[in-house]
Amino acid sequence: MIYYIRMKKKVVITGGHLTPALAVIEELEKKKDWLIYFFGRRYASEAGKTISMEMSLLKEKELTFIPLTTGKIQRYWNRYTLIFYLKIPIGFFQALFYLLKIRPNIILSFGGYVSVPVVFCAWLLRIPAINHEQTASYGLASKFNSLFVKKVAVSWSSSKEHFPKEKVVLTGNPVREKTLQFNKEVWQILDFDKNLPLIFVTGGNQGSHIINQIVGEIINQLVKDFNVFHQAGHLNTKDDFEKLEKIRKELPSHLKRRYHCKKYLDDREMGTLLNKADLVVSRSGANIITELAALGKPSLLIPIPWTYADEQNKNAELLVKAGTAKILPQSQLTPKKLLFILRQFMEDLETYRKNSFQAKKLVKLDAARKIVQLMEKFAQ
Repeated sequence: MIYYIRMKKKVVITGGHLTPALAVIEELEKKKDWLIYFFGRRYASEAGKTISMEMSLLKEKELTFIPLTTGKIQRYWNRYTLIFYLKIPIGFFQALFYLLKIRPNIILSFGGYVSVPVVFCAWLLRIPAINHEQTASYGLASKFNSLFVKKVAVSWSSSKEHFPKEKVVLTGNPVREKTLQFNKEVWQILDFDKNLPLIFVTGGNQGSHIINQIVGEIINQLVKDFNVFHQAGHLNTKDDFEKLEKIRKELPSHLKRRYHCKKYLDDREMGTLLNKADLVVSRSGANIITELAALGKPSLLIPIPWTYADEQNKNAELLVKAGTAKILPQSQLTPKKLLFILRQFMEDLETYRKNSFQAKKLVKLDAARKIVQLMEKFAQ
């Protein structure tokens, strides 16, 4: 009797955008016929030795994580710029070494500077690659990678014009299922005041120092009328979380339950808070924009002003046009202004809620499956 052993295909996933990568990894895990390798950062930034989110979270997955030491091109000068430039060739040699060792069937890139040496070395070795662009514009790494990949998967129609026409495929931005789901147990633990609406403030996994600082100055006033959950982010360079926790401890005892703060949220917590929030205050990265659109959630967006190709403003404009969001430029962000806009927004909440169906139409919930299908098509 002859037995046939089905060989697993090997994929190297790389890039700086972890959320969509995790969604695709979960889709690959369902199939059970892929060996997954992830090339990523060991540390979250040069400014400290905080372990990167990808290295922390991917420990829970059945995959091999390989940290790359590489650098990036900066449009401004600081004390880390020279170090970044010196690390660029190291990243190329490391990528070449590991790709020769693994010999993957395909590369899947999610942009960011870590992906550049991997995609280029894959091209040298004639390993097919696919790049996914999350933003409504384009990233510098994705623009470079587009020269060397088989296909460029984009999240929004507005991105198509920035890449070679023959390579572009509109897949949508992959979303993890749990980030869109409500969890009753998580909600009960929070024990908010049931008679008040909820404002959810998030600067993403890394956090936003300026948003944390400004919100911290008006917490005493916000909790008089609202419940507030605040995701401070896991970077510790400014001690934001500790300062916010101190503010919470100094609140009168009857107001403490109206304010919760945490560095990082897992999928269940994120899904629960996004579902229950009456208003979300956030940066406008591609992933949070996708989640807000999928749930039709009213949001006040504060784009990072220095992103490449003004991508965060362009992301935010997607929801403004849909009628579920308002933009507050960072240059206008003050405690007094934020407090005024939040109260005004909450008074007009129903107007924004009525437009939720328009926002939901922007999202493709099968994006992860479409990307896996592309991988299967081009895997050699």
